[in-house]
Amino acid sequence: MKLRSLSKPHAVLFAAVIGAASFVPGLTFAETPAAAPAAAPAPTASNLDQLLNQVRTMDVRDAQDNAAREARFKANTDQQAALLKQAEAEKAALNAESAALVKTFEENDKQISSLQASRDAKAGNLGEMFGVLRQAAGDFASETRNSTLTVEFPDRIALIDRLAQTKSMPPMEDLQRFWFEQQREMTESGKIKEINAPVVGLDGVKTTQKVTLVGPFVVFSDGKFLQYSTGADAFSLPVKQPPSGFRSTGKKFVAADPGYHSMVVDPTRGVILGLYSQRPTVIDRIHMGGWVGYLIIIVGVIGMILAIYQFVYLTRTTRKVNDQLADLSRMSDDNPLGRVLLAFKGKNVPEGEEAEVVELRISEAVMRELPAIQRIQSFLKLAVAAGPLMGLVGTVIGMIETFQVITESGSGDPKLMAAGISTAMIATVLGLSIAIPLLFINSALQSRSKRIVQILDEQSTGLLAEIMERKVNA
Repeated sequence: MKLRSLSKPHAVLFAAVIGAASFVPGLTFAETPAAAPAAAPAPTASNLDQLLNQVRTMDVRDAQDNAAREARFKANTDQQAALLKQAEAEKAALNAESAALVKTFEENDKQISSLQASRDAKAGNLGEMFGVLRQAAGDFASETRNSTLTVEFPDRIALIDRLAQTKSMPPMEDLQRFWFEQQREMTESGKIKEINAPVVGLDGVKTTQKVTLVGPFVVFSDGKFLQYSTGADAFSLPVKQPPSGFRSTGKKFVAADPGYHSMVVDPTRGVILGLYSQRPTVIDRIHMGGWVGYLIIIVGVIGMILAIYQFVYLTRTTRKVNDQLADLSRMSDDNPLGRVLLAFKGKNVPEGEEAEVVELRISEAVMRELPAIQRIQSFLKLAVAAGPLMGLVGTVIGMIETFQVITESGSGDPKLMAAGISTAMIATVLGLSIAIPLLFINSALQSRSKRIVQILDEQSTGLLAEIMERKVNA
């Protein structure tokens, strides 16, 4: 049967259908072949034979392309198999290495646990020692700051402070130095020595002087006690020194030969000496009494001077009267008894006078001597009575000042009231301090004067009796 020839449009359509059949949807390849050179456009078939030839040619070419593609796929499969084998070998090596590392990790973990347990056990002992070290260093730091030996060994403060504030175990060198400083503090505390040390004077100028250290307790230099402030690098001269007895003991101690000698020792390292230094002296207490205290002292001084003068006078007069009593045949006018006797013996004896007149004249002679013998006693009695009264005035003034301070600032601070209380108490003490001695002195003066007056009365009475006897005999 003879086929009918296709027209040109139909032939093109059939070729397109045949070409499209070679690209079936869903068909995938493992590897896309390299881009082949673009095929020359197929000639357009003009009839079925040409179309058949074209189809046969395209089939052959497709078969060749598929064979080439299959060859490439096979080569790629072998290559992938080699790569897979290599990867599996690497995996096996890595698995072996991982197993070895796991085993090493487990062993290391056990060793770390063992070391941690050992470290914790040792850290417990070290922790206790570290706590004790910090506590001991803190206590010793306070002790060294208050010790006078720090001026001689100033470099130890930094070390001890570092140990007291450290947060980790210090090196062995610091521990050994700490032990050494503790031992040195104990050793030097038992020594008495002289060193050259800086001293700050009252004018603030620092000079180097030779000072005597009595352990860590007392510092003495140039006849004066020195003080040490906490943490200072030099000694200082206090504003007020301890009592003179303390300074005298210190001077004798410094100048003494080696041996056992007395010395002032302050176990509180300056606190007690400082309190002694702050105690007011007699002059300070007098100043506390104010103007009332000054007035009391003036009265007391005047009374004391007059009392001493009268005491000396009565002592001399008593001695002369006693000498006159021992030898009445030789009368002298340098004593009251001699003057009384001379007035009525010898040429001075009155003639023709009545006994009453003679008695009055003798009494007059005795009374003429009394003012000199009994003087000052009235003033002393006045001073004895006025002293406590003036002290009472000072007490009242001081209490008024105290109440005024309490009104202004309250009673919270006793120091603010100290001035008024001091005025009150010191005035009373001053008043009593002049009244009591003057009372005893006045009593002694009265006793001496009464003895002299008694001798004058006895001798004048005897003189009167002698005169009256002569008149009766005449």
